[in-house]
This record gives sequence, structure tokens and C-alpha cells, in this order.
Amino acid sequence: SSNNTQYNNNSSNSGSLNDEGPLWKEHIDDVVNENKKKKMNRFYLDSQATTMIDPRVLDKMLPYMTYIYGNAHSRNHFFGWESEKAVEDARTNLLNLINGKNNKEIIFTSGATESNNLALIGICTYYNKLNKQKNHIITSQIEHKCILQTCRFLQTKGFEVTYLKPDTNGLVKLDDIKNSIKDNTIMASFIFVNNEIGVIQDIENIGNLCKEKNILFHTDASQAAGKVPIDVQKMNIDLMSMSGHKLYGPKGIGALYIKRKKPNIRLNALIHGGGQERGLRSGTLPTHLIVGFGEAAKVCSLEMNRDEKKVRYFFNYVKDYLTKHLDYIVFNGCQINRYYGNMNISFLFVEGESLLMSLNEIALSSGSACTSSTLEPSYVLRSIGISEDIAHTSIRIGFNRFTTFFEVQQLCINLVKSVERLRSIS
Repeated sequence: SSNNTQYNNNSSNSGSLNDEGPLWKEHIDDVVNENKKKKMNRFYLDSQATTMIDPRVLDKMLPYMTYIYGNAHSRNHFFGWESEKAVEDARTNLLNLINGKNNKEIIFTSGATESNNLALIGICTYYNKLNKQKNHIITSQIEHKCILQTCRFLQTKGFEVTYLKPDTNGLVKLDDIKNSIKDNTIMASFIFVNNEIGVIQDIENIGNLCKEKNILFHTDASQAAGKVPIDVQKMNIDLMSMSGHKLYGPKGIGALYIKRKKPNIRLNALIHGGGQERGLRSGTLPTHLIVGFGEAAKVCSLEMNRDEKKVRYFFNYVKDYLTKHLDYIVFNGCQINRYYGNMNISFLFVEGESLLMSLNEIALSSGSACTSSTLEPSYVLRSIGISEDIAHTSIRIGFNRFTTFFEVQQLCINLVKSVERLRSIS
């Protein structure tokens, strides 16, 4: 079909994916193609968990895993200078992606979990030491676990945390944030794009409110960076966490953006040692991972609009197809203010885990999490008012840059078959 042609990853529309590159590129393409051939009906649609490294990113990384191996902190010879330049180029690429202004605003970490910990613990402990009265944080009930668990850790250290409940669309109300700000509030932290339901919070107005009330604003943008437009200046974002493997880069690398402004934002380090990353994150920098992260950000800057159109098309196609062929389905989260590469659906009268097992050749995730040998419903879905029974029937679909129209068609066909079969035996 024409749609299949439009979204064929091997088409001329795929940009520089087909450009000539080093010999490694041919090998990478062979690996990708071989993986596809192993089982033609095996598809990856769990893109909120991780994304495939873009071949262009791997091309950029390979020299720094082989013959460009200097320590970026070795400033007495060419090998170190070469690696240091690569690191700074990557910082620039990340800044360009989010409209940052100064390379010193990017602190490299091991990933978004570390960035979130550094932002919350680093900020709160620093400002609380200056003023013992300052001990309050505002966040929401639907943050990623690494934010919620960090907040709970801070509570054990005497900090007060307000967990705001979102509305049924998954959006935190601005008035609720405003009414929660107190004289002892240090900061607010809200996820940019929710990892389970794809909802985009009103980040710009939250940033404006925090600036007006003179509190710091942090956002976890691990699901947003490279996928939706971010302007840290316009949105008044003070601190922002990012992750390499969520935007077609390597695992094991992330960053914390810290705005350069007056007065300076100060925070305590969590990892101590050689004083790298402005003393905020000691340890030898993994140059190859940073180069990959930076290249992934550069590619996203160039291709974000095209990627967004593609995943939006797939989102609407799946929604229309399922609505036409199935009854008793619920599309979770706001359907307008969202990232369309994330789709959370409840299929009533069907256990989400059973549905995933029946679709074992398609990589998806459920709205449930196995903890302590009990199947618990998603806390995000429960927080937006979805009953426990319906929360158990939900699955998450994650489209990405490399998803094909054929895969989406097969997903729809197999979903309908599986739901109908499971309902017939329930």
C-alpha cells in the first residue's frame, strides 16, 4: 500500500540511513536485517522501555571504542584532547536539542535514574543545609518510580513531600501546584512525558509558576527528549533529566541539565572522587557512550518532526482499527496533550498479561507490574481513576523511528484475534 511505502525504513525517505559510511555500517545493517529475518512476525513495540541504537549513532561511536581511546581528562597529550573535544561536541548537540545556552549546563551521568537522584537529593540537601526551614518538595503520584522512591528516601531524612493527584486525563492541575507551594518549598518535579500513558504535562506553565513563586523546577524528560520539542529557556526549566537509550542512543549514559542563571543553582554531589563534571559527578567519562548520546541528540534534532508524524500516523491507525473491530476498549490518558509514540489501551474482560502471552512474538508491555510475587495494577492508571479491574486489562504499545507500517498492520490483526479468542473463553 502507499502507507507501507511511505513508512518503509529502507526507502529514500529514511534520510542518511542509506548514506555511505564506514565498513562497520554494512555490518550493522546486516545485523539489523538478519535480526528481522530470524522471525518475520517478531516485532518490537516496547519503545518506552528502550530504543534500538540508530545505525548512524553506532557509526559515530565505533572509533571511540577502538582507536580513539584517550581519557577525556588527560590534558597533556593529543589522545586526551581528541576525546575531550568529542565530549564537548556531544554537550553542544544536547544543548541544541533543548535550546540550552552553555556547555557547562550539561552534566553527564549514567542515566535518567542517576540524574533524577542527583537533582532531587543534590538540590534538597544543599538548600536545606543553608536554611533548615526549607524542606518541602512537590511532585505527582504518576512520576517514574525513580522519582517517587527518591522522594520517599528524602522523607526518611526529614523532608516533606506533596504528591499531587492528576485528573482523569493524567494531567496535574496548575491550581493544585499553586496551592501546594509554601514558604518552605524548595522545588517541584514533574515528569515531562509520562512513561506509562504518554501524557505531556503543561511544562511551560508549570515552569512559569515556579519562577513566579521563586522555587526550582525539575522535570524528568527521559521520555520527552528527542521526541517532543523542548525549550528550556521558554519553559523556565531549571533542571532536566535525560537518557541516552530512550532516544536511539546507547544504554548507560544520561545527563542532567542545570540552568546557568543568577543566583547560581547549587547542589551537592552524590558521587565523589576526581571532581569531574564540575565536581558534581566524579568518575572517568565514558567517551564512546557520550559520543553516541550526542549523535543521537543531533539526529533527533534533525528528524524529530518526521518521527512525530510517523508515530502519530501509527497511533491514529491503531486507534481507528481497534475502535472499528472491537467493543469495550478504553484509550488511557489524555488523547490530545500527548506523545503519540506511546499508546496505553485497556481491553475490558481480558487480562493484560494473558493478552501479552498470546502475542508473544510482539514486544509490548502491560499496565501491571509483578512485585513481591503479586500482580499489582499500574499505580499510574490507578492514580488517574481507573479501577483495579480495568487497570489489569491494559497494555502499552510503543512506536518508534524504525517501526514499519507492516508491523503496525500485523499488530492490529493479531490484537483483534487474541482479544476475541480470550474473551470467548473467559
